[in-house]
Amino acid sequence: MFAAGMSIAQAICASLAGEGDRLRDGDILVVAQKIVSKVEGRTRDLVALMTSEEAHELARATGRDPEMMQAILEESSQVLRCTPAAVIAAHRTGHVLANAGIDASNVEGGEAGRVLLWPLEPDASARALRGELQKACKVRIGVVVADSMGRAWRIGTLGHAIGCAGLTVLEDRRGRGQDLYGRTLQATVIGIADSVAAMAALAMGEGAEGTPVALVRGCERWVTEADGPGAVSGLRPIEQDMFR
Repeated sequence: MFAAGMSIAQAICASLAGEGDRLRDGDILVVAQKIVSKVEGRTRDLVALMTSEEAHELARATGRDPEMMQAILEESSQVLRCTPAAVIAAHRTGHVLANAGIDASNVEGGEAGRVLLWPLEPDASARALRGELQKACKVRIGVVVADSMGRAWRIGTLGHAIGCAGLTVLEDRRGRGQDLYGRTLQATVIGIADSVAAMAALAMGEGAEGTPVALVRGCERWVTEADGPGAVSGLRPIEQDMFR
């Protein structure tokens, strides 16, 4: 139960100590976006929002509350698709997802219109947490801030990296790797950060499990010295987007 101003790093260290464990070189911590947003004070009360005409138009088209549509507009650079089934928006960070990442689940007061927004800069949040943990524990680790998202052509959600520090985001094998028959790989770019986030989501759960952090071991080959370019480096450039 995290609240504004609390320390995620201290909670992680205390939890590990309680299990007789500690962070090791090469560990990766996958942290739920929700607790990052909570400690950064990213809650919003929908009833306090001033709604625009555009929000009312979208509300009529979707059957949703104008206040929720206003919140989505304020968190988005563009609303891409809008139906009663889903509102797909390009978040101001560049990520494309439903409702611009706004959610009321596992938020105190959610039934009364309190929602949680994404961190202002998820990559910066990951870098800050990594720095605090590495300084305290004298280890080299990776940190992923993860949220669950759907996929355009598949049913079901997966954990995705929305913030990342100290971990390879993409492993480009093009021109360097080979298949079983010695053919040089031509199109293989592996989404490392997203793969780690998806794996961790199975341990963290999606409902009342109360497990907002997963410790991933065995992936140290992808942990880096530098913070790196962040999760935004894994977003497809708009000029390559075949659907916009």
